[in-house]
Amino acid sequence: MDLPSLLFLILFTLSLFSDLTAADKALDLAAESGMIFPLSYSSLPPRVEDFRRRRLHQSQLPNAHMKLYDDLLANGYYTTRLLIGTPPQEFALIVDTGSTVTYVPCSTCKHCGKHQDPKFQPELSTTYEAVKCNPDCNCDDDGKLCIYERRYAEMSSSSGVLSEDLMSFGNESQLSPQRAVFGCENAETGDLFSQRADGIMGLGRGKLSIVDQLVDKGVIDDSFSLCYGGMEVGGGAMVLGKISPPAGMVFARSDPFRSPYYNIDLKQMHVAGKSLKLNPKVFNGKHGTVLDSGTTYAYFPKEAFNAIKDAVIKEIPSLKRIHGPDPNYDDICFSGAGREVAEIHNFFPEIAMEFGNHQKLILSPENYLFRHTKVRGAYCLGIFPDRDSTTLLGGIVVRNTLVTYDRENDKLGFLKTNCSDLWRRLASPPDSPAPTSPVTQNKSSHISPSPSPVSSESPTVDLPGVFRIGVITFEVLISVNNSSMKPNFSEMADFIAHELEIQSSQVRLLSIKTSGNEYRLKWGIYPPQSSEYISNNTAVNIMSLLKENKLRLPGQFGSYKLLEWKAEQKRKQSWWEKHLLGVVGGVMISLLVTSVMVKLALVWRRRQQEEATYEPVSAAVKEQELQPLSSSETSNA
Repeated sequence: MDLPSLLFLILFTLSLFSDLTAADKALDLAAESGMIFPLSYSSLPPRVEDFRRRRLHQSQLPNAHMKLYDDLLANGYYTTRLLIGTPPQEFALIVDTGSTVTYVPCSTCKHCGKHQDPKFQPELSTTYEAVKCNPDCNCDDDGKLCIYERRYAEMSSSSGVLSEDLMSFGNESQLSPQRAVFGCENAETGDLFSQRADGIMGLGRGKLSIVDQLVDKGVIDDSFSLCYGGMEVGGGAMVLGKISPPAGMVFARSDPFRSPYYNIDLKQMHVAGKSLKLNPKVFNGKHGTVLDSGTTYAYFPKEAFNAIKDAVIKEIPSLKRIHGPDPNYDDICFSGAGREVAEIHNFFPEIAMEFGNHQKLILSPENYLFRHTKVRGAYCLGIFPDRDSTTLLGGIVVRNTLVTYDRENDKLGFLKTNCSDLWRRLASPPDSPAPTSPVTQNKSSHISPSPSPVSSESPTVDLPGVFRIGVITFEVLISVNNSSMKPNFSEMADFIAHELEIQSSQVRLLSIKTSGNEYRLKWGIYPPQSSEYISNNTAVNIMSLLKENKLRLPGQFGSYKLLEWKAEQKRKQSWWEKHLLGVVGGVMISLLVTSVMVKLALVWRRRQQEEATYEPVSAAVKEQELQPLSSSETSNA
């Protein structure tokens, strides 16, 4: 063997050994941690060549605008809707920056839980292919198909067959459907089995990540963004691809070689403007400081946790320390902060995270507190001590914060914003081409959603010309786990209003029918108080969501099913129809007044007659002569 070949072989062997050693270390680290980190990987971390190649993309490529659903604290996660197959089958997937595989339960799954959507049926997709066994994957026992397995620290797991099919990213996406590899689940355990969401959308670093696959195809830039809704609001937005950094965005360096997770160079913490003077090394242990969208709360090394906790308590002397909502956990909670979420800013201090470039991300109280579920006006710290030296920042830290994962430039950007408003700005403009699904004039639209796959074209409702929708009604069937637990209908109305992007006053509960632990609810959507009709754009958006069965309620209300909906057009009234009641009222009043006047006139006339014939008893009576009798009367006498 010649010298160049020998050197190449030695370098290749060393590189392979180094990668495998790093993967083994990642397994050990995750096994010791109580955090939700994947414990095994089917692909090696991206290589230097991958990053250099990705930086060659300089043109502005299309991106996918995707809406986020659910609520971080109520559900423990945020989901988005992904369509797989031809025709597309729709799934609610947890957006997880700590996972690298996207997977959904398949019809062949023998041990999968009951989720909100039907299982994926490969036999119904004309574009489905199972990935054949090859040197780059783990193969099944028969050596025919590629398989995957993911185990998580909270003892849940997912395993199945790697498959490839067409993926669609929703109506608001500029990105056309793309073929991508995903996991077709055959078994799931733990939280993955019991959760309401269908599966996971892996956004982490790795060859099987949906982001990496789209970047490798050259269809999006090497970047994506997430924006989670605020406290008790839920929802949000996600963009796969590059967006222009908004003014005021704060950046932190992210080292892809530091760990397979999205880390940031956190150096210091400040509470109420005062530095905690912590040794920066405290934030750089093991995996460093990791941002993970699949984790709910924030976890700090014990030294940093105690410093933050003590500093916050020092700033709130007027609040009373109370026990947490769950006696099994030693939560740090306080009462007396007001019943409205907006009031917590008057009691709790701001916390600032300082990065290596000395830029600071300001955390408002909603970024480190959660509401006490049993005491009104009470809140608990959403930060906890971690048993190892990794700092893990979950979704609570970035609520109402646009986070850009600029993988191309190895940095993460943060901007405080209203994520619900951001989704409205990202949505398609109102003058976009109108879909085709006409509703006949003067008739109502009815639809009962079915579990069949959603059509790839998914047309929205379009009414020709100017139309007037007076009310939209729909019925849902809610099933709660405990028959003694009654859903909070007022809170449900607020969620419906947020989901439909209307005012809460426009949502009214019309009827309730109960049977055991099931509630059949009829809701009505009405025009704003200042309007006679629901605006055209709003009506089309609402009817589109109902038609495509995309109305999503948080899992805290139990499982639900949309039964039917109806949009009633309000016909333009004629002048007589508009004023009939007034005319009839005026006529009735006129008749009443006339009748009273006639009666008064008759009474007055009668009194006048009585006064003319009346003589007092004592009045002198004029004497009158007797008339002589007639001759006949005289002779008879």
